[in-house]
Order: sequence, then C-alpha cells, then structure tokens
Amino acid sequence: MKKKKTIIYLMCLIYLTLSVSASSLQAQEHPKLILTKAGVEKIRAELGKVPLFDASLAQLKKEVDAEIALDIDTPVPKDYSGGYTHTRHKKNWIVLQNAGLLFQILEDEKYAIYVRDMLLQYAELYPTLPAHPKTRSYARGKLFWQCLNDSNWLVYVSQAYDCIYDWLSKKERKNLEKNLFRPFADWISVKNPQFYNRVHNHSTWGNAAVGMIGLVMGDDELVDRALYGLKDAPLNTGEKDDDGGFIYAEDGKAGFLANLDEPFSPDGYYTEGPYYQRYAMYPFLIFAEGLENVKPELKIFEYKNGVLLKAVHALLNLSDADGEFFPLNDGQKGMSIYTSSLVSAVDIAYHYGGNNPQLLSIAQEQGKVLLDDSGLAVAMGIRDGLAVPFEKKSINLSDGSMGEQGGVGILRYGNEDLTLVFKYAAQGLSHGHYDKLSYSFFEKGDEVLQDYGLSRFVNIEQKGGGNYLKENKTWAKQTIAHNTLVQNKTSHFKGIYETASKHHSELYFFDASKSEVQVVSAKESNAYPGTEMHRTMALIKEDGFEKPFLLDILKVTSDSIHQYDLPFYFMGQVIQTNFEYKAPETVEPLGNTFGYQHLWTEGVGNASGENTKFSWMNKRRFYTLTTTTTAADEIRFVRIGANDPEFNLRRDAGLLLQRKDVQHTTFVSVIESHGSYSPVSEFAVNSKSSIAAVKILHDDDRYTAIEIASIDGGKHLFILSNSDAAKTSKHKLNINGNDYSWSGPHYFN
Repeated sequence: MKKKKTIIYLMCLIYLTLSVSASSLQAQEHPKLILTKAGVEKIRAELGKVPLFDASLAQLKKEVDAEIALDIDTPVPKDYSGGYTHTRHKKNWIVLQNAGLLFQILEDEKYAIYVRDMLLQYAELYPTLPAHPKTRSYARGKLFWQCLNDSNWLVYVSQAYDCIYDWLSKKERKNLEKNLFRPFADWISVKNPQFYNRVHNHSTWGNAAVGMIGLVMGDDELVDRALYGLKDAPLNTGEKDDDGGFIYAEDGKAGFLANLDEPFSPDGYYTEGPYYQRYAMYPFLIFAEGLENVKPELKIFEYKNGVLLKAVHALLNLSDADGEFFPLNDGQKGMSIYTSSLVSAVDIAYHYGGNNPQLLSIAQEQGKVLLDDSGLAVAMGIRDGLAVPFEKKSINLSDGSMGEQGGVGILRYGNEDLTLVFKYAAQGLSHGHYDKLSYSFFEKGDEVLQDYGLSRFVNIEQKGGGNYLKENKTWAKQTIAHNTLVQNKTSHFKGIYETASKHHSELYFFDASKSEVQVVSAKESNAYPGTEMHRTMALIKEDGFEKPFLLDILKVTSDSIHQYDLPFYFMGQVIQTNFEYKAPETVEPLGNTFGYQHLWTEGVGNASGENTKFSWMNKRRFYTLTTTTTAADEIRFVRIGANDPEFNLRRDAGLLLQRKDVQHTTFVSVIESHGSYSPVSEFAVNSKSSIAAVKILHDDDRYTAIEIASIDGGKHLFILSNSDAAKTSKHKLNINGNDYSWSGPHYFN
C-alpha cells in the first residue's frame, strides 16, 4: 500500500513538473509581445484575402526593402531634433520594428538578418556612449538628446527583438541583453529617476520601454519597475523639465499604472490635451497589448473601468471634421487621426474593446492597419462589410483623475457644420496654458475663431533644434493669446505654473439634449483672486438665420475696479465694421509682459453704440461678430508678431475689446456664419449679418436675459439662471412687464 502511494506521489510530481515546464516554455515562446504565435499563423493563412491588410503589408515591405538596400548606419549621436544623427536613429527604430514584423509574417530571413546586424551594431556602440553631448534636456539620453527619444527607440525596438528572439542564438541574445537592452533600460529609469518616476507623457514612454523589453526578456523585475515605478527614487528634484513643468512624483505616484490613474479622467480625457494624448496613446496601448498577451491576469484593458479604451473614443471626439485635433494646450495644428499612433489606437481599441464597428470606419479613412493580430481583426471587419460611420456628437469630457477638475465641452451642430470647443479644464501639467474659460469655433474643419496652439517647429532643426521656442512661454501659453478674459493685462494666476496647477474651473451645466439649443456653462473664481468669471456659450439654430449662431455670455463680478480685455482671434480678411477707427502711422507693442509685448496695434477706435459689429471673410464664407458695448469701450485691431525678430510667431490677426475702470460687467456676443463668395462667378451671397441688435434686458446675481433681434423683425430671448443650475428648479422672471416661467438653468424662445 505504501509503495503504491509512493508511485502515485512520484507520478503526480512528474506531472506537475512537466506541467510547470510546459507552462514556462509556453510563456517563453516568441513572438508574444504584439504579434503572437497564434496570430502569426492566422495572418499567414489570411494573406491575399484581406485587402487592407495586404495593402498595408505591401507598402511596409516596399519601405523596408528600400532601407535594406542601403548600408546600416548607427552614427555617433550629436544632434538635436531634426539633425542627421537624431533623424537616422529615429528612422532605425521604425525600420527595425517593421523588419521584425515582415520576418514573422513572410518568413524571409533577410529581415531577421537585417534586424540582428543592426542590433549588434547598437550593442557595440551603446557601451561606448556617454550622455548625449547636447545638454539642454533635464534628462539626457544616449542615442538622443533626451531620454524621451531613447524611450521611443526602446518601445519600438523591443518589438523587433521579440520577432527575432527565437531565431537568434543564445550567445547573440546574451550579448544584446548584457550590452544593449538591460543597460538601456537602466539608463532611462534608474539613472534618470527625474525622467522616469513621475506622472507625465515622458514617463509613460519610459515606463512602456522598460516594461516591454522586460516582457520580451522575461525579466519580471523590469516589468514591475515599469508598472509601479522606482521604489527609492527621489520624488521632488526642484528642477524643470524640457517643457517648463516641475519634476515630481506626488505621494510616490509613479509607473505605468500611476500614469493611467492620474492624467486620465473617467471619460478618457488626458489632462495634457489631445495633442499629447495622441502622442502618449501609442506607449499606453502598445504596452497594454503586450501585457494583455503576456500577463492577461492583469486585465489591463479593464483597468480603471476600461479607461484606455474610453481614451481612444475621447480622442476621436477631440478632432474636427477633417480629423485634426483641437489645439488645446500645447498642440501643433494639423496633427490628426491619420498619424501612426492613432492607427495603432484604433486597431487595438477595436480588437480588445468589443469590436465597435464605428472604429472600422475610422480605420477605412486612415487607409492602413497594424501588421499584427489587432490590425488583421480590423482589416477583416472592413472586408466583411461591418463598418458603420463614427458619430461625433456634442460631448462633455471631464478632466482630472476623478473627473472633478473641470473639463472640455464640445457642442456640434449637424455633420460638424459648426463646432464649439469650450475649455474649462485643469492646468494640464507642463503643457497647459493659462486660458480658463477659453474657446475656439470651427465650421467644418476650418477655424473661425482660433486657439493659437504651440510655438514650436517640431523636428525642424533650424528653429531652435526642433524644440519648444521661448515664445511658447512668452506668447502661446499666456492668457491674451486665447479667446478669453484678461484682467489688468495680467495672465491668469499671474502665469505662475505652481499656482495654476492647484486650481480648475467648475462646470455649471452642460445641456446638449436639444440640437437646436445646446449650452455649456462654467465658472472660474481663482484665476484672479476676488474676481469671478461665469461664461455661458450656446449654439442655437433658429428661424431667420441661415445657420446656427453662437451666443457668448461672459459675466464678470469683482471686489474692485479693473481693466478687462476680451480678444477675438479671427481667421481671414476684414470686410466691414460699424465703428470708426484709425490706423497708427507707426505700430507699437500693446504692452511689456504677459504676451502683450507680442501684439502690434494696427487700428484703434471706440464703440459707436450699444452694439459693435465686425464682419470678416474666411475660406469664402462670411462671419459677423455682434457684441454689446458701451461708449467708453475701446476697440483695437491687433496682430501677433511684435518683439519676434526671428519670426517664430504666425502673423495672425485679432480684434480686442477693452473695457476700463469697471468693477462688474457682462460681455455678450453673437457670432454668425452666413453666405458665401465665389471667385469664379464673383457673386457674394448673403454677405450681411442677420442680426439687427443684441440687448441685455436684465442682469443681476440671479438672472441674465439677452434679446437677439433679427433684421426680419423676429426677436429671440435667452435667459440664464446665474445661481441655480438644477434641471428641476423652477424659475420666474418679469422683464418689462412680461412674465417668463421655465424649469432648468436656461430659457430660450
């Protein structure tokens, strides 16, 4: 009996040993990071049957073959962004990743040989490199002038290494990991904690880089370092990073999971703004895909109620009719959903997020897919006719990790015929601007009233090494650069980052339940201590108007007297005004600080009545601003470009309304889009405003009532409850002997 038990015990032990060994062997199979063994087999089986995937593969093969025909070049680093060595190493990471994919899919060893030979060159070069010779960055890399770009390199190259891992000899793997990958991961993390151990898009790239090479190498310590950050690193260095933000890891929050927890709101909005959300989505999603494949027990796509998948949808909603991202905070205009990081985001979100058919229509527009499991799933869905249009509707996206730090409200009418982007968000880390309650306005994909964006020529070496220019701080971030209120010619929070980072605006209400009258309203009480700004913006479609018009009510209450400046940065050419103005013989800057030093005055006049009207034309459409004014109001035509000898700023125009020596005041403006002009027929259609007058009929702490009279005799009344935004509250107001009753925060008729 005892012998029988011993035999059974030994058999169980052998079985468990074999099971563990099999499990361990399975875990070490490559590729496993982005491509998987099963995925590769499926891809090979479907080649020639999935048009979009086949086209993407053919294009990639053409590009990689062209690179292979050239000599491998891994130059000694010396340049900033845009310089040869920077650009070459950047090109190398892309070619390495793609060559690895082609080796797995096509089983052609020439691609594996190319990847191996280049990696071996890097393994010989890397140990000889000191910190990069360019000293501008707060965290220098070795291949690049900043650790950020080194992290970019490792995120991509880890995928290439995964694809040829099993093809390499053990000796080659040992060499690469000892001389290249492990010291590379240590440099961007342990050796540069000020870069790695914080909440910021830079750190996200660093976390993903360390984590992905850790997954490939089977190094659990590196994966933990990626997920949770460095355990004993300093939390506050007192330094500033390359973008001007302070370097810290508040309360020990660091690592990939902290970068999911902190910058993302529950709605998927990323506090740095859509431009950097787009940039960070690649490391967020590509590392998440690797974690899902190698460590599915983490359930990374379910983390924080699926915030990564929500973030993709939020980002798509933060684009205009042409797919270009709204330039909130630091944002380069023209960046769009067609960038490679959004191709990745859409494919991964579709594959791991329930196969939403709306995402397929975005992928169709992008015209390419990833050459991995997710890209194949998308291409097959398109082939099978599953795509439906992606609907961008009016949406309110909260900001802050708990959704309690303001947000961004987007009002859309029709098929993005007109779109309002209203920002009442938190500061947005180091990429934030001092622009509380600012807005921009679009017709289709064209700016009507613009947000300036950033001051930088990205990767153009001749312009400051392709990095942020000093004018980004002196102009683009300053309040006067935005369509919002400036008090006493001083930026919000006096332009002090630490102060601004402690505060955010508060949503008053958002109502897009009726397409004909959509309203967003928010309050700001910290930008200027002792002053509260309450801004309400409504997109209204009403009879008597060709298109919807934008109503803007900005109510200011203060404990003392101030000068208030309200700019309108219009795009296009002046057509007509209803006020007289003089153009100065010599132009001078409007001020000395807070961005005013960058504004020329090109014309000065005074309001001629209760309404000031200004019309302009852009992209063959006419626009008219009608704003309530007083006789003392000064109107200035301004143009960006003063104190800019290197021409780093665009020479864009604006109209500035200045109201001096007042304590409480309310600015009310209506912006219309109307008519068109044909240079072929030379006909101007409906080139004049439909508004006869805009009047403030009532204005106190409880209610503000605005009358909009059209030239056809119609009158429309908008009433705002200033102190009670509850949907169920009942209101009653008598105006000029007429009683008005309604429920909710606003009334329109």
